[in-house]
Amino acid sequence: MNNKVLAGWLDDFLRQAKLRRGIVLSGNVIDLAFSAQHSIMPMREVLDSSLKKAGFKHVVFYSRVGGISGVTAQEWQNLQSQLQSSTDELEGDDYDLGEDFGSETETLNPTTEITPEDFFAMAQRVMLDHNAAKIAFIIDWSNYLFGQVNALSEQERGWLLQISQGLRNARDAVTASEVDKVQSLMVFMCQGASILPPSLYLGNPQFAEVNIPLPNRESRKQAILSLAHVFDVDETLSSGSRALEDLADLTDALTLRDINHLARLSRQQEGSLSIDALVSLYRYGKKESPWEQLNRDKLKTTTETLSRRVKGQQEAIETVKKVLIRAYTGLSGLQHSSRSRTPKGALFFVGPTGVGKTELAKSLASFLFGDEDACLRFDMSEFNHEHADQRLIGAPPGYVGFEEGGQLTNAVKRRPFSLLLFDEIEKAHPRILDKFLQILEDGRLTDGKGETVMFSDTFIVFTSNIGASTIQPGHNTAEAFKSAVSHHFVNELKRPELLGRIGEANIVPFNFMQDREFLVSIAKTKLEPLKNRLKEKWLISDLVFEDEDQALSTIIDKVDPQSGGRGVLNALVSCLFDPLAQFLFEEVDDANALAGKTISVVQAGKSFDFDILR
Repeated sequence: MNNKVLAGWLDDFLRQAKLRRGIVLSGNVIDLAFSAQHSIMPMREVLDSSLKKAGFKHVVFYSRVGGISGVTAQEWQNLQSQLQSSTDELEGDDYDLGEDFGSETETLNPTTEITPEDFFAMAQRVMLDHNAAKIAFIIDWSNYLFGQVNALSEQERGWLLQISQGLRNARDAVTASEVDKVQSLMVFMCQGASILPPSLYLGNPQFAEVNIPLPNRESRKQAILSLAHVFDVDETLSSGSRALEDLADLTDALTLRDINHLARLSRQQEGSLSIDALVSLYRYGKKESPWEQLNRDKLKTTTETLSRRVKGQQEAIETVKKVLIRAYTGLSGLQHSSRSRTPKGALFFVGPTGVGKTELAKSLASFLFGDEDACLRFDMSEFNHEHADQRLIGAPPGYVGFEEGGQLTNAVKRRPFSLLLFDEIEKAHPRILDKFLQILEDGRLTDGKGETVMFSDTFIVFTSNIGASTIQPGHNTAEAFKSAVSHHFVNELKRPELLGRIGEANIVPFNFMQDREFLVSIAKTKLEPLKNRLKEKWLISDLVFEDEDQALSTIIDKVDPQSGGRGVLNALVSCLFDPLAQFLFEEVDDANALAGKTISVVQAGKSFDFDILR
């Protein structure tokens, strides 16, 4: 296996270690790592063995709390004494710390204090002494060494001066006998380079920055294969197997340590799990993913289930069903595939206002996840300014609101199995669209705190009114809306790539609500919630009409067809809900007085009266 595939960062790190005097090693530094021999080892061991093989005689680790490791207290004192001796006496010889130096990694006695001043002074002397042994000083957890980069103390500034002087004044090896040998080195390990004072490394040719990324897909596969004998899952994890490929996909954004934990978790369960259930249990604490419950029998009921709440949009419902079936069979790259890291689906609902776009999204959330509250709605008209993306993912470090995180990323952390509804997407600032591109392409976002949030178990719905003001009802309405959406993204926003990520096949046009029967059907669906509320609040057993069809027809007469279902709700409120509320307020002193009784709705012309039936 090519080491560049498994640990490309290590090649870069060793290359820079032979050139520079300082390296900022950041990113996934707390993980395990592949060595040059393709063994998975703790990061410290990989660095220690690799640097010694590169030519460094000694590798010394230092942290502000743990002190020094790699040498004993006595050996460190010997090095200090040797460096303080006259360099004339030692000219031409490397300093020797004894036969046992570095043979066994030990930590200083916890009671022995080594201050940063003492450590950096020592490192500075080694850097400046051309004849000293070539030592790699690794400052571990260096992100905890300094405080706020814009408010450093005098003590911290002193440390920076010690480091900078040692690196600046160190002599470069340029002779023919020296040019291919390593020079003493300082490595600052931290999870994010931005935490270190920029004056330490920015614009300094003695420094290089090396980032350790999360393990790539091939690295995850090799890690899984190395633990195949440990994993207790239903499928066989062997080279070239479908199960191995799927597990490598499902562990996207996980570390090598996470894969170790997965193997251990599989052994702690009663009976073996599927790999989907195992990853779901590890990520979310749930064995069963709602996506695993999306079976053939349930999919066959899609049309019937969604039609109960959404009226007059049969074509839209059928399109949604096709997308779900496509996802279930794996033919859309959304489920059980090499791109399982992406959201399970992405739909673009477009049409006039009040025709059921939001209602269908809520109904779909209930169908997929068993709960309408799984529909997480974001009104994109609230994200129409340049820096609105910070509200979605969180402010960067040092800015107001950093601790709160982002509205979108927080919501997905709390509820990874959810339908994300981005309402009126055309009103969002174009900068927001970059975030959607990342979600649809990579299935993840990094929030302001630096945490990666996965969207691989979400379903995304965009809604829009694009073209609604100009398109007239007709037999080509659906194609007109699709054309309007395409024109908006390609010609107005100049962002055809977002439309490409969604896919034209996933644009779902909605019909104008002009059929009177559909408006009556919508009104009927809203009566049941009214009856339920009366039972909860007033203990009323039922609400009955003398002639329900006639009553609803009277209400629909007051609806503007252009306002669609929203107009039906408004008419119900003005014609029925408000008069009923007024009746209850005036006629009933005690809520318990109506317990078990029925309210009759009596039509009086175009208005309604109410009676309490004993």
